[in-house]
Amino acid sequence: MLCRFAIFTLGCKANQYESQQIRQLLESFGLAPVDSAHAPQLVVINTCCVTHTASAKSRHLIRQARRDGPATVVICGCLPAVETNELKALGENVHVVKNRCDLAAVLSRLVHTESTAPDPVPPGPRSAEAPRCSTDTFIRPQSDAKVKFEKDLCLSDGLPSLTSFQNQTRAFLKVQDGCDAFCTYCIIPTARPVVRYRNSEEILAEAAALVTAGHKEIVITGVHLGSYGQITARRRHWPTPDNPHLPALLDRVAQVPGLSRIRLSSLDPADVTPALLDVFCAHPNLLPHLHLSLQSGSDAVLRRMARSYTADDFRSKVALVRSRLDRPALTTDIIVGFPGETDAEFEETLALTQEVAFAKMHIFVFSARKGTAAARMQPKVASEVKKARSRTLRDLDLALQRQFRAQFLGETAQILIETTNGSPSGRAERYFEVRIADRTYRTDRTNKTFSPGDIIAARLQENAADSILATSIGS
Repeated sequence: MLCRFAIFTLGCKANQYESQQIRQLLESFGLAPVDSAHAPQLVVINTCCVTHTASAKSRHLIRQARRDGPATVVICGCLPAVETNELKALGENVHVVKNRCDLAAVLSRLVHTESTAPDPVPPGPRSAEAPRCSTDTFIRPQSDAKVKFEKDLCLSDGLPSLTSFQNQTRAFLKVQDGCDAFCTYCIIPTARPVVRYRNSEEILAEAAALVTAGHKEIVITGVHLGSYGQITARRRHWPTPDNPHLPALLDRVAQVPGLSRIRLSSLDPADVTPALLDVFCAHPNLLPHLHLSLQSGSDAVLRRMARSYTADDFRSKVALVRSRLDRPALTTDIIVGFPGETDAEFEETLALTQEVAFAKMHIFVFSARKGTAAARMQPKVASEVKKARSRTLRDLDLALQRQFRAQFLGETAQILIETTNGSPSGRAERYFEVRIADRTYRTDRTNKTFSPGDIIAARLQENAADSILATSIGS
């Protein structure tokens, strides 16, 4: 018989990375990944609870999995780790894993493999026919809904290092976990309270394995990436204000043979230091793209959020980055409608975003999460006001994206091809999307069709609504 599993993932890059670890673990047991239409016997739902919308989507997937069939359902991720009373009356055959450190053991217990199990699935693309597992492999229906949650320093959670990042050209590599900064709006310190980091040798080995699997771009990620090498995200408790560990790690990762492109996930402004930018300048495969989390352009709102910087601090970091890197892509997160946000405070955010001229903004309407300080703050901003402010920023975002792309017209960029459905398209070094008019490109005097994962030189020709149109340049 075929032993099948499906994984549904919500939330951040850390969750997406962990789902790949779960996938690789289950494949090592001889199970085959399928989509929900192919009656998986095991369904893993890796949840998110950062916003009410994320929690609602998580609960919807749980209900859908229970409704679709008799599969064993494992619920993991951030939602079970937070006491929000949102996981009640789940019924039989649903296993709630509150502590990530228990996840591998729970999955191992559910998937009972006899000695006749097949060899682990090798890394790389899967063949069209899913591999068959031993007839002695089955999903054991037992309840594990009362897994205890202990806030211990779990150095090894039993999930494997990745050898591939399936179904994506860009691979994520998680190097850090946890946050204890307690920004007033954020539930993450409750969901992931233990700040920890991975050994650099393990990270380098995984980066090399991902390159061997065909990934030319890796995104270095963490829950609070800037605190890599520290056991707290609270900067005032560090030996020195500037963290030397992240630049040192990146310097080594950048030297992994065959690794063409490296990006970083979100950083706080204070994480941008001269030492970090020295590493960017020393290694061309560290792409000129930084995601600096702003959240608000108003000092008063930033204080209520318990952020550790001011608007002027942010401005100075932007100036530092632009003094060292050529026309870098600066992307950011903004929250609108934080409790007490006045029209004047929102205008400060609007003004700062225009001044910085971000390459892209991720805009979130404030969503109060039970257990955070902001959930108790007054006065609340009316829903219609939050929606109007969000629309204003989204319109500005589209205009700023177009403005940022325009400065590169007529130049050549290196495009990592991500999809070949319709026009081939992918991301340039500075993260904007590029659509290529050609169906083939010329290399070594032959024409080749585009494939996901190719890096292609292209001439940027026309600024479209959400991307740049380009033609490939043969070699």
